[in-house]
Amino acid sequence: MNDPLPKKRSITVMVGLPHLAAGKLLERARRLEQPVLISANALSRWSKKRGWREWAGWRISALDNAASLQSLSLDSAGFSAMVTYGGYPWTLDDYIGLAAAYPFHWWASLDYCVEHQVAGDRDEVLDRISRTIRANIECRLRAEDQGILANFMPVIQGRLPFDYERCADALSGTIERAGLVGVGSMCRRPIHGPEGLMAVVDHLDRVLPPRVRLHLFGVKGEAIPYLTVFAHRIASIDSQAYGVAARNEARHGGRLKSDAIVADHMERWVHAQHARLHQPRRQLPVQAPATEPARVDDPWEAAIVEARQQIRELIESGDLDHDETTAPWIEQWAADIYRERMTA
Repeated sequence: MNDPLPKKRSITVMVGLPHLAAGKLLERARRLEQPVLISANALSRWSKKRGWREWAGWRISALDNAASLQSLSLDSAGFSAMVTYGGYPWTLDDYIGLAAAYPFHWWASLDYCVEHQVAGDRDEVLDRISRTIRANIECRLRAEDQGILANFMPVIQGRLPFDYERCADALSGTIERAGLVGVGSMCRRPIHGPEGLMAVVDHLDRVLPPRVRLHLFGVKGEAIPYLTVFAHRIASIDSQAYGVAARNEARHGGRLKSDAIVADHMERWVHAQHARLHQPRRQLPVQAPATEPARVDDPWEAAIVEARQQIRELIESGDLDHDETTAPWIEQWAADIYRERMTA
C-alpha cells in the first residue's frame, strides 16, 4: 500500500461475499476475477455447548478456498456486530489473529460505526468516534508486533463531514503511512445532503494529503456515477447488496436461497456496477455544508459536555479501554466539573 500511485486512476469494485465455502458462489467470484471482501463475521464459528449461542473462534480453514481469487481483503464487521450482538463478540487480539492468518490484500481496523440504528444521538456519535480512534491505534500497534502492518488499512468514522476530518487528524501518521483509509458508516447514508455520501467524500478530498486514497464501505450502486468525479481519490468500493435481490427472488419463487441463485445475482450486479462506472459523470449539486452543533450555555449541560469530552480523550489516549462503558461515570464526572466551575 506504499507503492507510488498510478497517474490514471479508476475506482475498483470489490465483491462482498457472505462466505468462502467451496461451491458455485465462490467459483463464480473466481471466474469474474473481481477482488473480494470478506467479513470477520463470515469466518466466525459459534457454539451452543453452554445452552446459548456464543462466539467460538475462527473458521481459518475456509481461507484455503480463497487461494485462487484475484485478491481477498478483510473487514472487521463493525455494523453487523453492533446490530446483531450489541458489540464485537471477539476481542481485538482475536481479530488480529485472524488478520495474521492469511495474506490479505488489506485488512481493516476495528471501528465503531455511527449509523442511526447504532448511535442515536450526537454524544453517542462522538463517543464512538473516540473508540474508533483508539481501536485504530491498538490495531496498528498489534500489527507491528505481528508483522502485518504493511497491509493494515485504518478506518475513520463520522456522521458529519468534519467528524471524519477529526478522526483522520487523530490518525494522520497512520493514514499517511498506509496511503489508503477506509471510510465507515457509508452503506445507509443518502447520496446527497449536508450529511450525504458526496458531502463526506468532497470534504475528505479537500482535507486529506493528495496521495491518500479512500475505500468506501457498502456504497450504493446509484452513487457510482457521482463518485467517478473523485476517481483520483477513491481507490475502491464494496457491496453485498446483490444478496438482497437474491433473497427476494428465492422468497417469491418459494425456494431456498441457494448459492446458484446468489451467484447469478452477483454476476449481474458486478456487470451493472461496471456499466455505472462508465456512465457520464453526474454533477454534484450545490448544498449547504453541515455545521457544528451550537454551543451549550447552561452551566450543568456544559459540564456534561466537558465530562464526555474528557472521557473521550482518555479513551483516545488509552487510559480507558476503547470498549469500556462510560455512561455510569458521566454525571459524577460532570458534577465534579460543575462544582469546580461554580467555586472558581
